[in-house]
Amino acid sequence: MAHTSPDKVSAARLAGRQLARLVRFVHRTSNVIAEPDGIIDRLSADHPCIVALWHGQFMMASMHRPDVPVAAMVARHGDAEFIGATMESLGVKLVRGAGAGDRKKDRGGASALRAALQCLANGTSFVMTADVPPGPARRCGEGIVTLARMSGRPIVPLAVASSRSLVLDTWSRLTINLPFSKLAFVYGEPIFVPRDASPDQLEDIRQSVERALNTATRRAYALAGADPARSTPRSADPSLPPPNPGLLLRVYRGASRLLAPIAPIVLARRAERGKEDPARQDERLGRSLRSRPDGPVAWIHAASVGELMAVLPVIDRLRVARADVTLLVTTGTVTSAGLAAARLGPRAIHQFVPIDTPQAVTGFLDHWKPSLAIFTESEIWPNLMLATSQRKIPLVLVNARMSSRSSQRWRRRKRIAKQLFGQFRLVLAQNAVYARNFRQLGAPQTMNVGNLKIDAPAPPVDAVELERLRRIIGNRPILVGASTHEGEERILAQAHQIMREGMPGLLTIIAPRHPERGAKLAADLRAAGLSVTQRSARADPASSTDIYLADTIGELGLFYSLGRVVFLGGSLVEHGGQNPIEAIRLGCAVMSGPSRHNFNDIYGGLDAAGAVATVKAADDIARTASRLLTDEAARTAAHHAAEGALAAMGGALDKTVAALLPLLPAVEEKPAAVAIAPPERVPETADQGFRRAVS
Repeated sequence: MAHTSPDKVSAARLAGRQLARLVRFVHRTSNVIAEPDGIIDRLSADHPCIVALWHGQFMMASMHRPDVPVAAMVARHGDAEFIGATMESLGVKLVRGAGAGDRKKDRGGASALRAALQCLANGTSFVMTADVPPGPARRCGEGIVTLARMSGRPIVPLAVASSRSLVLDTWSRLTINLPFSKLAFVYGEPIFVPRDASPDQLEDIRQSVERALNTATRRAYALAGADPARSTPRSADPSLPPPNPGLLLRVYRGASRLLAPIAPIVLARRAERGKEDPARQDERLGRSLRSRPDGPVAWIHAASVGELMAVLPVIDRLRVARADVTLLVTTGTVTSAGLAAARLGPRAIHQFVPIDTPQAVTGFLDHWKPSLAIFTESEIWPNLMLATSQRKIPLVLVNARMSSRSSQRWRRRKRIAKQLFGQFRLVLAQNAVYARNFRQLGAPQTMNVGNLKIDAPAPPVDAVELERLRRIIGNRPILVGASTHEGEERILAQAHQIMREGMPGLLTIIAPRHPERGAKLAADLRAAGLSVTQRSARADPASSTDIYLADTIGELGLFYSLGRVVFLGGSLVEHGGQNPIEAIRLGCAVMSGPSRHNFNDIYGGLDAAGAVATVKAADDIARTASRLLTDEAARTAAHHAAEGALAAMGGALDKTVAALLPLLPAVEEKPAAVAIAPPERVPETADQGFRRAVS
């Protein structure tokens, strides 16, 4: 308030007192309806409570229960003097402060929280807007949930609507209710927040408050006979266009258009290094040899192997639920394309994703004309996203991941972030933290649904090939190094050399994350004095083989089934780890290095259950693997603990599919068949009837 002149403050307070008179007049002259029946009496048992409402509907909030003491939170800035004077004139006690929202600056939220807790402790109900200025509107903030958790008092959602009103063009669509109206107060059921609620539980409750307020709002407007569209904020209406690209995104678009002519040269060079499929280069340029099938097409983009594995169950569910929809799956790597060929079959069409140039993107979208676009995890391609959104194709991000480190980087470019993440109709995040990060960066609607990878089934295993390899290998002890990255194979080789002194016959299977490295890896391992057999050469491990190099695609399930002890790569280098779920599903005890931040949620649950061994060097791997290979009870206990931890973390698949299905086009109803009376038949003789029956 230091920057507000005394004259402005006086004027604001005078206007506030006049508004208070209007509030009383509106309440006195209107036909007041409250739902559900008897709600005021029922709320007596929950007094004091925290009354939650959307910011745009606060005008009549003081009339919630004139018979009980009420307090309200009002910001400290000068403009809030108008609201504060209104509340005070209506007998409402003021608590000055506001939630920070997406801002870093403290706006008095901490002191306001303490004051609100004191009010509730003294028997005063507390009125609080759930959405925090300056928006997004109708997105419940965390402050009201925190207050409920700390106070132990319930949140009571409230919506107010009147048949006659003025709607101001503010961020929240501030509504001025008018007299001689039908005035509806609609309450939701009280929502209690456990004091010991976890972050995921708090996010679920936050979403519950949001849904309850939206439900109450729809009902209030229906009771009042008012048009809800008039007061719906832009940020809360998914039918409204997303933000337009700013200068930097337009520059990116122009630069990528100019660079498009050299794209074939770049792709050809990548093909020489095994990073592109030369036979399908046209797909990367937005051209396809596949015809588009009739009917709606749902497009699912999974960047690489891990993302594709995560959405395979989603593809299966969508295929069953909507057999009329063609599923188009795009990936960006040769490895993932091989996996798609092996795992998708006739369930979906696979294409390489177009490179992010306007020409390639336009060609792709013109050809396939998708009705829904589903991206996975953290895929951000500006041209692809902007062009999809501009065609009014709903864009959804599933199994969304946004680490704190990535979020901080995006916040330095917050304007661009809002222009990009604002293109998503819906973000289905892996956890509450990721959901909040996306919301703060401009995604209009985020939900914490959990990690799809936890619900993914075990990878397929060729039973015939498994039995054949088991006969060849016999009873040799097996250590599997899965999804290894450069440098980790050398460490595994050292561990193998340490272990084989006390474990004759040891066979180490190494499945590199990028199989195209197989030839070089084989040469390096042989140079280290090890006997190496390459699976890509169609060779079987001999009795003298030290390292069986599994440099093929789509066979990890086979190797997990051969071995029972697995080291997961990407964790001894700064990559962030690999997904442990597939190995666990196939009965393995798991080891991992310390770098696994890409799967913090999963490993957090596994670590809490004591289900994963952390190793840091070759001697750690050798010592831990030797123990697990020789102690069946320890190995079984580790696996059972891991299975139990995964079971406790599941449920993302059901929530994801439930969120996606409403975004697909409605099922096209076929016209009912017209009944045509059959021609009059001449009665047949008994002989004719017999011949017809046996023919």
